Amino acid sequence: MLDFYQKLGQSLQKSPVVIATVTSIKGSVPREVGAKMIVCPNNRIIGTIGGGAGEAKVIAQALQVLETGTKQFVEIDLSGAGDRETQGVCGGTMQVWLERWTSANLTLVNQIIDILSSGNSALVITPFSQNLQPYLEIANNDNQPETNSCFRESLLPLPTLLIIGGGHIALPLAQIAHLAGFRIIVQDDRTEFATEERFPQAAAILTLPITNCHLPPTENIYVALVTRGIQHDLAALRILLKLKTKYIGAIGSLKRVRLVRQKLQQEGYPEKQLKSIYAPIGLDIGALTPEEIAISICAELIKVRRGGTGRSLSE
Repeated sequence: MLDFYQKLGQSLQKSPVVIATVTSIKGSVPREVGAKMIVCPNNRIIGTIGGGAGEAKVIAQALQVLETGTKQFVEIDLSGAGDRETQGVCGGTMQVWLERWTSANLTLVNQIIDILSSGNSALVITPFSQNLQPYLEIANNDNQPETNSCFRESLLPLPTLLIIGGGHIALPLAQIAHLAGFRIIVQDDRTEFATEERFPQAAAILTLPITNCHLPPTENIYVALVTRGIQHDLAALRILLKLKTKYIGAIGSLKRVRLVRQKLQQEGYPEKQLKSIYAPIGLDIGALTPEEIAISICAELIKVRRGGTGRSLSE
């Protein structure tokens, strides 16, 4: 989300654009409510609302909105019904709101970027009106009733992935997880491994032993232990198991994982807590290379974040 608004800000400095937002869905569709796409004057798009003929229809309508400034809804019919214009056969429908944004919206965009960068949250309210502009609500309005007169978009900080260990697997993991929407922090006590040159995607690099690190004060944190040995795993887990995290995964063979669990059990950590550790880390896709292992880890991160099953979709 942060990346989207940063690109939006850059685009608005050059020309007006149209934002296409999925505001409601029914049945099986390729994108979720809140998915966004930027349509620029030269037919260039940033983001996607699902691709295919449905997206092509939205782009064509968006270019008209770009000229007229008249906001509108577009319905994408993916039901495959015989009496409808063929746009797809996913099985559902999507309602998409098209609105022109100009340099006058840059103040709002910069506010959104500041909120997301600082780890805070807010709501962006988009009125379904020709005369009203999108605006921010900072206060907690969770108890407000839903309304059909506007779209309420929650601005939430990115989930943070703390990668402990800066070796071979950490490099592709940082790249892939960053692309998947995670804020990256890398920790390694070896200064030659934990560098900005190796990890340009990282929001922070901690060149300290894990026992001396101040971890982010957020519950929306995922941790991947890709360390160089059992002692480093133990040092990290003794700290991490006291925190509220979304995910802790640890790399290693079954023997290494078993030894770590046995040691922590001897130190008094309850079995239920130890079973919450994803170890060996990642999904079983037969990964062998560092890049494949990183994909396996990131797939498990997405599974935990989104609530998936990890099964092949063809099953």
